[in-house]
Formats: sequence, C-alpha cells, structure tokens
Amino acid sequence: MPAATIPLAAALAEGPVVLDGGLSNQLQDQGCDLSDELWTARLLADAPDQIEAAHTAYLRAGARVLTTASYQATYQGFAHRGRSERETTRLLRRSVELARRAARGVPGVWVAASVGPYGAMLADGSEYRGRYGLTVGELERFHRPRIAALAEAGPDVLALETVPDTDEAQALLRAVDGIGLPVWLSYTISGERTRAGQPLAEAFALAADVPEVIAVGVNCSAARDIGPAVAVAHAATGKPVVAYPNGGEWDAATGGWRDTPFDVAAMVRDWRSAGARLIGGCCRVGPPDIARIAAALGHL
Repeated sequence: MPAATIPLAAALAEGPVVLDGGLSNQLQDQGCDLSDELWTARLLADAPDQIEAAHTAYLRAGARVLTTASYQATYQGFAHRGRSERETTRLLRRSVELARRAARGVPGVWVAASVGPYGAMLADGSEYRGRYGLTVGELERFHRPRIAALAEAGPDVLALETVPDTDEAQALLRAVDGIGLPVWLSYTISGERTRAGQPLAEAFALAADVPEVIAVGVNCSAARDIGPAVAVAHAATGKPVVAYPNGGEWDAATGGWRDTPFDVAAMVRDWRSAGARLIGGCCRVGPPDIARIAAALGHL
C-alpha cells in the first residue's frame, strides 16, 4: 500500500512538497559505476540495494517524493543487453518496489515512477535536443508499454520528465490517457523555450485540459531558467508547477558539466511564490541541497 495517506494532488493544494534530487549523482557518491548506456537502470538488476540506499538518503534529507530508477529503463534498452520482455517488466516493477521499501514506515511519502524521454534510451544526449525524426504516433508506441508496466506496479504518480519537445509531450499525454494514475509533465528547457525551440507557453498548454496531469513544469535545466518558466507554466495551465533544476549546466557539445552555483534557499521561495508546488533537484543536486530546499520551504 502507498506510504502516503492522501493523494499527492490533495497535498499540493495545501502547500509545497519536497522532491528528491539526482539519483545518478547520489549513486556515484555511493561508489557505483554508471559508465553504461543503461545508466542507473543497470543497477535495478545488478545492485538494487544501492538504489534503495540512495532513496533513503533523500528521504532522510527531507524529500517526500521518491523518484524511481526507471528514467533510462526501457524494453528496447534492456533487450540490447539480452534481457527478455518479462525480465524488463520485472525490473520496471522493482524500481517502484525499491522506492516503496525505502519509504516503509515513514508517513507522507509518495513514489513517482520516472518515465524518461526517448532520447534517454539512445544514451547520446538526444534528450537535450529532441526532434528524433519520429512521429508522435511512433513515440507513443515506444512509451506506452513501459508506462503500462510502471502503472501496474502501483506508484502514486508518473513523472513524465526531461521532455525536450512538444511532439514527445503529445505522445506521452496520449499514452497516459485513461491510465488511472495522476502524472506530472516536465520539460527540459533552454531559456524561454523547450530544448527543441518551441515557446514554453505553447508547450505547457498541451497539458492544460488533460485530467491526469496534476502538475506541469521543468527539470534537468539551468537554475536561472526555472523561475520564469514556473510563471509561464502556471499562467498557461492554472495547475500546480513542478520545478527541479540541475546543479550545473550540461554542455551537449563537450559531453561535460559546467558548474553554475545557485542560492537554493532564495530561489525556491521565489519559485513557490510563482506557483511551484513540487520543488527539488535533478542532476548534481544531492541530499545536502534537498535538505536546504526542505528547510527553505519550512519542512524541517
């Protein structure tokens, strides 16, 4: 049974909820080797205890939403490693079970099943560009089986995250139609546009009338871009906003990170004022950062 006693959407109506941070950086800090195309998803098979330990670290820091290690877990990706469809389904379910296990006995914790973009499966930085050359229908067919498997595992919410363009957003929204779970839709952006260059107001508006969507917003983006995007997301949809930036900037050209320090406490208060209700971190944001976010929001 879910650890949380009320639906996440109801909790958002009462005030902000703290998300966790980057799973990959925490796993690396724990000594895990992520130099693999499956990235964190490989550990679902090889080191599930490490994933549970990472979830626990964020829980202790004040996170109340734990995001599963399924971002890069796809049927196609695991098939390339010789795993059957049945095995992949089992690993997707395990991602939810590990987060549930970490949250056991702690009240008011929700599990978000991560649904990463098509580009994550390619493992070539495509999620920072979008426009894969696929139709909306082809993208929907890619996402639908994984979404169904994760939904059957019983998370509290599906996190449709790091979406680089509106074509993929449309595909994902089609795939969750009638799924029976709330979802959030979160774009990765550059300035005032999606990574593929579409205006954010148009991108967010796609989710405005979708009943499954309880929040829209941005993740895996530079912190300086979050505040303006939160305001646009709230204005375009009237829904609560989700915001979880990177602790740096990814340079797709060099395949490396540029450090861009930011004042967590000051920023999250501004994001909250602009409509953000799910606030945490993405890549390179660890438990100490989440503890500061929780403190800034009055959760500690």
